[in-house]
Amino acid sequence: MQVRAQASEETGQRILATAQQLFGELLYDQVSLQAVADRAGVTVQTVLRRFTSKEQLFAAVTQWTSQQIRLARDQAPVGEVTGAVRNLIDTYERWGDHVLHRLTQEQRTPAIREVTEAGRRYHQAWVEHVFGPLLADGPAPERHQQLAQLVAVTDLYVWKVLRRDLRRSREETERAIRDLVHRITGTGGGQPRSC
Repeated sequence: MQVRAQASEETGQRILATAQQLFGELLYDQVSLQAVADRAGVTVQTVLRRFTSKEQLFAAVTQWTSQQIRLARDQAPVGEVTGAVRNLIDTYERWGDHVLHRLTQEQRTPAIREVTEAGRRYHQAWVEHVFGPLLADGPAPERHQQLAQLVAVTDLYVWKVLRRDLRRSREETERAIRDLVHRITGTGGGQPRSC
C-alpha cells in the first residue's frame, strides 16, 4: 500500500513537472493533455484522474511555481539593499524567463492574466516590506512615489532589459539594480557607475 502511494505521488510530480515544462515552452493554447501525458509517460486518463482538466493542471502548475518563487523571495533580508537585490536577481535568474513567457500571453488568456496580476500584487507588497524600512517617514505622497519607483526598478522587465536585451552579466545587472535602489532610498552613496 505504501509503495503504491509513493508511486502515485511520483507520477503526480512527474505530470506536474512535465506540464510546467510544456507551459514554459509553448503557448497555453498549444499545450494539450495528450502532450503532457506522452512526455510524462502516462495516459491522458491518468492526467485527468489527478487534475480533472487542463485548467486544473495549469492551476496546479501555477500554484507550485508561485510557491517556489515566493519561498525564495521571502528569504530576502528586510532593510538591507545588497542582500535583497541579490535575492531578487537569484529569483529572476531561476524563474525570469518562465514568468516572461507567461507575461507575453496575459492579454489573450484570462487564467494567465489572473496569475500575472497576483504576481504584480506580490511584488508590490514585497518591495514595501523589504525596502519600506529604508524610506524616511516623510510626507505620504513622497513615500508613495519612492515605493512606486522601487517597484519599477526591481521589476522583472528591468532584469530582462539588462540581462537579455543588453546582454549584461548577472553581476552587472545586480549592481545596476542595487545602485538604482540606493539612489531611491538615499542609502549607500548612490554614485553613478557604468554597468
